[in-house]
Parts: sequence; structure tokens; C-alpha cells
Amino acid sequence: MKLEGAIFDVDGTLLDSMVIWDTIGGNYLRSRGITPKPGLDARFRSMSLYQAVRHYQDEYGLTDSADALMAGVNAMIEDYYAHQVQPKAGVPAFLESLHKRGVRMCLATATDHHLVEAALTRTGLWGYFGGVFTCSGVGHGKDEPHIFHTALHFLGTPKAATCVFEDALYSVRTAKQA
Repeated sequence: MKLEGAIFDVDGTLLDSMVIWDTIGGNYLRSRGITPKPGLDARFRSMSLYQAVRHYQDEYGLTDSADALMAGVNAMIEDYYAHQVQPKAGVPAFLESLHKRGVRMCLATATDHHLVEAALTRTGLWGYFGGVFTCSGVGHGKDEPHIFHTALHFLGTPKAATCVFEDALYSVRTAKQA
């Protein structure tokens, strides 16, 4: 069957953006003049942003409110997406080839819509996608099939003629089950 639809993840698939998520915990502390303890970034990977800023307060003695700390971390992330992140090698050419073949494309991501839009607009990739579906927007993570069902419904392409491009194994498994 001919490929008619494509559902793309963003971070680690289209954009070379995993570095921000892997280093933001320590980088934020360094921006405040604080040396992070060894293993902080690895520990933060399993925390929500709120849990991370509570950790800043408890372990590093930061007295700012949780909201102020979250705003500071978010400002660093927003700056990265708006001004620094680049597409992964080969992505622009691949998207152009799909576009020329008439493949309908959309995004299914855990990243906030405004960050995705800023990065893809700056890198010239935004126009390839007809829709953006976020985990927060559909109310479910990629460990559940809802985001993939929503994206497929939006594309209006047959399931058998639609491909999901993902870099996280758990998301690949969820998409395959969907």
C-alpha cells in the first residue's frame, strides 16, 4: 500500500532537542551561580517540573516560589526552542520528499505547542504539518493510544497507509498497538 499519512514525534525525531531535556536541571542551577550535585540531570529525567523545582528548594536552598522557579526553567527552554534547536540531519529533505509525494503529515508530541511552533517555524519545517497534537492537549501521554488515534483521525488516511515516526520505544509500542 502507498504511504498516505505520517505522524511525527518532535523531540529526538525531527529536532535535535534532547540535549535541553537532558541538561536543563543542572544548567538552570548554573545560571543561578550554583554548582549542581553529581547525577542531578539523570535524577531530573524522572521528575515533573514541579517536582524538580521542589528539589531545588529542598536540596539547594532556593527560596523563590515554585512558580518563579518554574518560570525561570521554562524561559530557558523557550529560548532554546526559539533560537537554538536545529532539525536532525536529513529531516528537511525527508519532509520535502514526503510533501512532494502528497503524504499528509501531522505531529504527535509531549512538548508544548508554542515550543514546537517556535522551533519549526524558525527552522522552516512548520508548513509541512497540517496539525499538532500534544499530550496535554489530548489529556493522555504516549503510553496510551489517544494521541495516535486523534492524529490518525485528523489525517483521514487509512491506518495501513499511515506511518508513525517515533524515537521512544514505549511510544512506538503504543502506536503499534493502536
